[in-house]
Amino acid sequence: MIEVRNLSRQYGALKAVDRVSFDIQRREIVGLLGHNGAGKTTIMKMLTGFLEPSRGTIRIAGHDIAAQGDDGRRAVQRRIGYLPENCPLYPDMTVLDHLDYQAALHGIDGGARHRAIRRAVERTALEAKATALVATLSRGYRQRLGVAQAILHEPDILILDEPTNGLDPSQILHMRGLIRELAGAATVIISTHILQEVEAICERVLIMRAGRLALDSRLGELAGAPRLLITLDQAEGAAREALGAVEGVTGFEPLAASDGQPAERHSYALGSADVSALAPRIARLINDKGWSLYRLEPERHDLEALFKAVSSQEVSKPEVTHG
Repeated sequence: MIEVRNLSRQYGALKAVDRVSFDIQRREIVGLLGHNGAGKTTIMKMLTGFLEPSRGTIRIAGHDIAAQGDDGRRAVQRRIGYLPENCPLYPDMTVLDHLDYQAALHGIDGGARHRAIRRAVERTALEAKATALVATLSRGYRQRLGVAQAILHEPDILILDEPTNGLDPSQILHMRGLIRELAGAATVIISTHILQEVEAICERVLIMRAGRLALDSRLGELAGAPRLLITLDQAEGAAREALGAVEGVTGFEPLAASDGQPAERHSYALGSADVSALAPRIARLINDKGWSLYRLEPERHDLEALFKAVSSQEVSKPEVTHG
């Protein structure tokens, strides 16, 4: 559906995006992550045709945006719904007037326009504010209006920058459900600073760092080898000998002390093919030896830890050119 090859964008000496490549298939939900200035917004603007690349190519549904001129770019843009981070809205219009105007821009006429507006309002739960002036809307309702205008023309591709920004918890849950529904017929790219949203919605993550693609992976493949984390009152020598002999232990690694951890406590990571089966064996051993146990839990491989590692260049995984 989307093919990006060696995409670059420079502003003078500044390389905002540097040789980025990836593929996104139809009906994928992909999270685009990175710190401010990492290149996320620049990539989204190039994907939507609002910004020309300095180098590289973008093909959407087989069409090269740059090679086909203005008409080709507009044809591709008609297949895209875009929610920018600061969505421009007309404050003197009502919600319905605003959507009617956007429908006209998309060339939706007659009864189809009425049906499109009604469906967009229902999907984004804007019924209560349908006749309200945009200027009177809260931040959350403005965000929902931005999403409504992005999905108004039933696009094949949705590019959403911070779609849950300003929403309350119940609205966030509604938005998650809507995005999953939309992904039944469309490709969805989400840029957000809220990592929990990516974990809750996305199937795959692209992490940008300093203009380059640092990681391209499916969320289900991020976990790595399972490990059991323990904290004891035993130093490494005694712990390694005893714990390493337990059935199912495939590795032993001392861990750095956490902030505030007393000097007499020591933490270790135990490798195992089956962490859940290993945990009771370790607990029995520690009980039999009369040691003090302060922690016994599986290691978490959440997106927050991975994002921190990638963004701070703590991982050695090579850059991925495309998924």
